Amino acid sequence: MTTNAETADILDSALARITAGYVFPERTAAIDTAIRGHLAAGSYEGLAAPELCAAVTAHLQEACPDKHLRLLHQEEPQSVEEEPEELAQANFEAMSLAANFGVQRVERLDGNIGYLDLRLIAEPGPAARTYAAAMEILAHTEALVIDLRQNRGGSPAGVALWCSYFFPDGDTHLNDIYDRTTDSTRQYWTSTHLPAPRYLDRPVYVLTSGSTFSGGEELAYNLLVNERATLIGETTRGGAHPTARIAVSPHITVAVPTARSINPVTGTNWEAVGVVPDIAVPADQALDVALREALSQVAG
Repeated sequence: MTTNAETADILDSALARITAGYVFPERTAAIDTAIRGHLAAGSYEGLAAPELCAAVTAHLQEACPDKHLRLLHQEEPQSVEEEPEELAQANFEAMSLAANFGVQRVERLDGNIGYLDLRLIAEPGPAARTYAAAMEILAHTEALVIDLRQNRGGSPAGVALWCSYFFPDGDTHLNDIYDRTTDSTRQYWTSTHLPAPRYLDRPVYVLTSGSTFSGGEELAYNLLVNERATLIGETTRGGAHPTARIAVSPHITVAVPTARSINPVTGTNWEAVGVVPDIAVPADQALDVALREALSQVAG
């Protein structure tokens, strides 16, 4: 259980990070006022660290409906010294490698339908060969199902690499990300050169769930708004803001969205509203529905 003084120190640090880095600075005063109001009212008294994080996260998102704005608990102690960017990147790459860069399953199903189960989206440098190997397996199928129902996100550059396989050239503008810390906007386009064949002129179906998040949502959104895929499943979770994670105690981290996506087709993104599928069905039925749709298209 955290003491009142410890809780106050944790929240002071977290709110300072939010004020300094949150991508919408005009909203930070309201966030600060709301959390300090709950602290003064005794809302956090007697809470153990996991319960404190859950309560503060709920209050943060009441004050500002941003799914990436969170207080997170971890059992393993961590340094409160700010992690160098190079170390954070190395840790993400190690986690991605251990998860096969997110490629859970690649298969050719009955009827010559391809199936790709993608759980996370890694940086393109280390992941490119694995992603190319998956696309080689799928290259001669007549339709493709991309399963993002358990995808929790990852690298925007990795999203652009995946999208590149479904467009004919390097001229498709996919996304922009504005970063508050640098006051700059980075554009993401499809790649001109790929290490495996493109998947063109064939139907693509993307499966979504209420758990599909962040980079997984961007992949679905990019293919949807560019009319390159049919989405089947549930409306996604709704997180479109790249995030920095900063330790504010040995067991608590604040997640601060420091950037936001701006889609060049819609001028907006999927934050809070999620990505809405073309065919809405429960997530556990989405694959069966997609396979029926794919087989109908191939046969027709």
